[in-house]
Amino acid sequence: MDQANESFAKLLSIMQTLRKNCPWDQKQTLESLRYLTIEETYELSDAILSKDLGGIKKELGDLMLHIVFYARIASELEAFNIKDVIDSINQKLITRHPHIYGDVQVKDAKEVKDNWEKIKLKDKENKSVLAGVPVSLPALVKAYRIQEKASGVGFDWEHPDQVWEKVEEELNELKKEVEDQASVEVIESEFGDLLFALINYARFIGVNPEDALEKTNRKFIHRFTYLEQEARKRHKPLHEMTLKEMDVFWNEAKKHE
Repeated sequence: MDQANESFAKLLSIMQTLRKNCPWDQKQTLESLRYLTIEETYELSDAILSKDLGGIKKELGDLMLHIVFYARIASELEAFNIKDVIDSINQKLITRHPHIYGDVQVKDAKEVKDNWEKIKLKDKENKSVLAGVPVSLPALVKAYRIQEKASGVGFDWEHPDQVWEKVEEELNELKKEVEDQASVEVIESEFGDLLFALINYARFIGVNPEDALEKTNRKFIHRFTYLEQEARKRHKPLHEMTLKEMDVFWNEAKKHE
């Protein structure tokens, strides 16, 4: 613990020096760092999905730097400092874990999550269960978080089969609107309902839909890149190949996964 404290103190000291002496660091604001933080978060996500432990360590360091950077800027604005940030999260963790720091009894992780949402709702700043879902979250992730939070206060299906029936219902409704040549707005609405139901089903079967889709994206990229490479070796442009010819290389790519 002492070594960790020393390392963290050194990071704070470096940040202070950079803010005083580095033109680029001096120029940064809370707003200018925002998009960089988002980028770093996605880089951490990539490292996690790639199971790159070295990369995870590096990206965590980058994010820690950003946290210290924000706190340093805020301290210069006399708003808060890094101690306030740490004290705040310490208090939140104690308050949100009454089964550890209090006398509340829980039987599983789901009850822990449900309690978390109920306690959060008691906070004066959270007038709605869904208030904590960032507006700027990607739609797929936002849908998942909305469903999790609603579930935390008991607004949820009871069994996965019920959710799957909803998926089938939404699929049939989408199919009907497409066949009836409904307006783009109507079809878009039905397609959104279907996606929302599928995301809900993923939650019930223990699958994170964002991770699942990203892994499928990577799988497709791997197979398509292999197809391009093989076509290049034969000096044959993809647009001159038949789908049947492409399928041969596509299936070969599966064997290399």
